[in-house]
Amino acid sequence: MKIIFLKSVSANALIRVAFIILFLITTGTNLLAKREKHSYITLNTNVGEITLRLYNQTPLHRDNFVKLAKGRFFDGILFHRVIDNFMIQGGDPESKAKESGKLYGNGGPGYDLPAEIVPGLYHKRGVVASAREGDSVNPERKSSGSQFYIVKGKVFDDEGLITVENRINTRNVANNIHEKHIIPDEWKKIYKTIGGTPHLDTQYTVFGEVVSGYEVVDKISAFPTDSNDRPVTDVIILSVKVKKSRKLK
Repeated sequence: MKIIFLKSVSANALIRVAFIILFLITTGTNLLAKREKHSYITLNTNVGEITLRLYNQTPLHRDNFVKLAKGRFFDGILFHRVIDNFMIQGGDPESKAKESGKLYGNGGPGYDLPAEIVPGLYHKRGVVASAREGDSVNPERKSSGSQFYIVKGKVFDDEGLITVENRINTRNVANNIHEKHIIPDEWKKIYKTIGGTPHLDTQYTVFGEVVSGYEVVDKISAFPTDSNDRPVTDVIILSVKVKKSRKLK
């Protein structure tokens, strides 16, 4: 009887262990399934690599950027507009010609994108956003199909942020947007410590951020430029890699 009892206990224990293992596997699988995949874009430039994570909150811009990257659209394109303590801009296919002294910034893939200006996404240092035509010819604030900028920015104080709020609200009213923009406290902390370009908030579509290679952005931002803000020495996107991952970098 003792032997039979011990075997019974052992079998029950094995069943319990198997159940626990199955529970853990199922739970882990469910957690993995719930964790969003993100698209990562690595820009290999002649100055170094910059890796971007694209936001899932802006699917039109995310998918378009991935499509262009996979199609090698950006290979050979310049960062044609660089302003220190502001941003670095690229994405004009015409810049592949690299004509000395030429002003670039009018080229694109032949289409624009609807704005995806999402509440909560703002112009802190390192974010990626779409360039566009001004409000006077583009009141819907549509994005360029390919041109983008990476924010270098600068640090602001409280007085500077008040000035920014007034500037944004004036521009919005001129574009028939009457909801008053007030910079949230969380954003203010970032703008007063890490920095950014808060005067662009609510105006342009932010669709990603730098996750590695900040030092490369800083280096490009400091390049000497001509009267058109084009670097005197060409900054070239040599190639682009695309990767999808559930792991946040």
